[in-house]
Amino acid sequence: MSVELPRPAMNLRILLADDHSMFRAGLRAVLDTQADFECVAEVSDGRAAVDEVIRLRPDVAILDIRMPRLDGLCATESILGRPDNATKVLVLTTYDSDAYVYRALQAGASGFLLKSLPPEELVAAVRVAARGDALIDPALTRRFIARFVDTMAPAHPSPGLDSLTAREHEVLVLLAQARSNSEIADELGIGDETVKSHVSRILAKLGLRDRTQAVVYANDHHVLATAPRSRAKGGRTVKKHRPR
Repeated sequence: MSVELPRPAMNLRILLADDHSMFRAGLRAVLDTQADFECVAEVSDGRAAVDEVIRLRPDVAILDIRMPRLDGLCATESILGRPDNATKVLVLTTYDSDAYVYRALQAGASGFLLKSLPPEELVAAVRVAARGDALIDPALTRRFIARFVDTMAPAHPSPGLDSLTAREHEVLVLLAQARSNSEIADELGIGDETVKSHVSRILAKLGLRDRTQAVVYANDHHVLATAPRSRAKGGRTVKKHRPR
């Protein structure tokens, strides 16, 4: 009688791009604490980052914004603009500019993080990006969302929004606030799998690639500005009891 041995877990292959060698070494040390992380390359400029992503096809690339030859935002746009690309990009910076955040999200980055974040949050961000979700540094999320709600005037809804059900529209509003699936489930009193189904249908109906594009779409079409004020500001609604 043969016994099937468990298959070894697949490593997450990661590329680091930062022109400060000391900071890059610190990032590498954090990543090396995870048994399933493998740092496949370290580079010091944006052009090299693009070239190495094309050559090595890592699962996740972590890019600093300010780098020589090509900055991190241009490198992100170059990487994610390739039709054959499968690498997720996390953008790191010491600058918490709203313009940087929005441009990174428009390019399709899976996360925008401040370099001051704790090591465990960097590890979590890599895992979030690898599974196809998006993450904005918690220090930026409230201010970023509030900026768009307060400065964007209500607009006529996009024709694509008309195809959404009322519940899907609720989920899109919460996606635009960078809520996780579990947070959306808790807010609406539904199960995590139901949230995943709603998100999949929203992406399909609106022709979007991932949750990051959903955030950009929602802001471009003023979804938060036209949503009920309590929810657009992150206010919580009365929770529904989940069926037992």
